[in-house]
Amino acid sequence: MPVVLILFAAVYGAVVGLFVPRVRYRLSVEPGEPWQSAGPCGHLVTGWLGPPRCGVCGEGYGQGVLWPVAVTTVAAAALAATVGPRPELAVWLLAAPVGVLLAEVDRSVRRLPDVLTLPLALALVVLLGAAAWMPGAAGSWIGALLGGLALGSGYFVLLVVRPSGMGFGDVKLALGLGCALGWYGWEAVYLGALAGLALGSLHGVVLLAARRAGRRTVIAFGPWMLTGALLGVLAGAAAGL
Repeated sequence: MPVVLILFAAVYGAVVGLFVPRVRYRLSVEPGEPWQSAGPCGHLVTGWLGPPRCGVCGEGYGQGVLWPVAVTTVAAAALAATVGPRPELAVWLLAAPVGVLLAEVDRSVRRLPDVLTLPLALALVVLLGAAAWMPGAAGSWIGALLGGLALGSGYFVLLVVRPSGMGFGDVKLALGLGCALGWYGWEAVYLGALAGLALGSLHGVVLLAARRAGRRTVIAFGPWMLTGALLGVLAGAAAGL
């Protein structure tokens, strides 16, 4: 695999990861509330792109940049190393920072905003449709559509069966993740879905054992869904080499 491609992806991941914290801060609000328009210092937050600190006094907006930058860098580099110079790599690299942003917002306020989940699903459908027409593509657009429907339906059933365990945000996120996984076939869908469920359940068990959560505590499940989907995409891409 070209080292240059991996290095480019890593640098790209680091750069776009720098923009995640500011957007995360603005989107980390409770349902029904307007997006954050002022920093903790009280000064106006202008724009969505830029450093996660006040331009007047320099106070930071919430959590730091290290974690989102590190995760986006590792994810982008891993995708480049596994997928290689295929058309779908561009789609994954565009989706990766959105996934990290969703995970960060869910961790902050236990919410997956529609302004991110629905455009992500639509963008994956459109972009994967374009990638399928390009030479060297290693996936199926029809498979992506079926994967999105399957995973979205599966999470909807889980919501109906156990509404206290997740929300509609998880179902909407599952639509996009299912598209990404379905691109590489049903094996990737199964692996990504099971990995997300297993990691989320394990996280809940650990919190219960450590007495950091109770049975009624709402746990952010989005980060584990996204992690499972990443593992499924990497496995699917590796199997297609």
